[in-house]
Amino acid sequence: MVFFHQNLRDHWRGQNPKGQVWKRALFHFLVSFVIGVFIGLTPFFSMNPMSKHQAFSFEVLSTDGHVDKQEDMTRNATTIAEMGGLENSTTLEPKVKEQESGDANSNGTSISLSLFEDVNLVSRKLLIIVTPTHARPLQAYYLSRLAHTLRLVQPPLLWIVVEMTLQSDQTADILRRTGVMYRHLVCKKNLTDIKDRSVHQRNVALSHIETHHLDGIVHFADDYNTYSADLFEQMRQIRRFGTWTVAKLTGNKNKDFVEGPICNGTQVIGWHVNDSNMRFRRFHADMSGFAFNSSIIWDPKQWHRPTPEPIRQLDTVRDGFQASSFIEQVVEDESQMEGLLEDCSRVMVWLLQLQSSNSLYPPKWFLEDNLDVITQTA
Repeated sequence: MVFFHQNLRDHWRGQNPKGQVWKRALFHFLVSFVIGVFIGLTPFFSMNPMSKHQAFSFEVLSTDGHVDKQEDMTRNATTIAEMGGLENSTTLEPKVKEQESGDANSNGTSISLSLFEDVNLVSRKLLIIVTPTHARPLQAYYLSRLAHTLRLVQPPLLWIVVEMTLQSDQTADILRRTGVMYRHLVCKKNLTDIKDRSVHQRNVALSHIETHHLDGIVHFADDYNTYSADLFEQMRQIRRFGTWTVAKLTGNKNKDFVEGPICNGTQVIGWHVNDSNMRFRRFHADMSGFAFNSSIIWDPKQWHRPTPEPIRQLDTVRDGFQASSFIEQVVEDESQMEGLLEDCSRVMVWLLQLQSSNSLYPPKWFLEDNLDVITQTA
């Protein structure tokens, strides 16, 4: 035994120390490499089925054969914080959709329904509803009524509400409670220099749409308008410019009338004219009686517009001619129009401006003392 251990020590003493160090280093490197490869491949084997379904929701083929990107559409409809260079103060309140989670046996069904809803959301055209408003006794009533109508419309829908001078706390509070996706803009123009504030408020919205290339169907909806929700789904079928009949109510049946197109199917063949003073207008449509493709504003080449001048409403034209002068910038004649709603004979928009005899209204629409009589209970 003594002889064996002595020969073993002599054997190891004869080895090259540098060779031993090199072998150890190579062994450690190989071990580290194998461990690293194993760790790197682990996420691919642990991917769950939900991740695969989510991957399909970013790019979906629309019904017209074009590829629509949900990520781009969502950014156009919902992001505003990262968009710089806006003169107007802007606020966005997205509509949150809650989904109930099912049990383990219904996971496959819930995933399929979610994917189906995503496809429908992308295939539906974005509606861009523009509403000028200002503080007055019935403003809360008007905005709340319109908001409840817009909530009935299938998304995507963006409500652009424009005020003069500044964002009032009253309007901001109403918009936050609506549950409708919105943008709250401000028109900075001096009120003393204009005769129709709503013209400039709508122009602020048009500039916003043009700047950010919002892709959808634009409709001017005054806050006092009353709508049938079916109209908004009809708007989504508009390719370039769609028009319909509007009922104007005054409270006097002898002065109530309708204004808008006369159609043969979807072809516009004439107009309802109820005021002889307005017979010289080129197009006899109300401001709330049409909608158009937003790309006409920011992509003139696509629509072969003869001039690249921005499309805006004009404050210099006579009262009652604003709608006609605006439409003349969007279409050349009736051949580029589409009549909606069953030969244009069905009225789905009513204009009735209610007046209040009281010019005062409570700040922020709250009453500190909301009881006229306080009684004591026994």
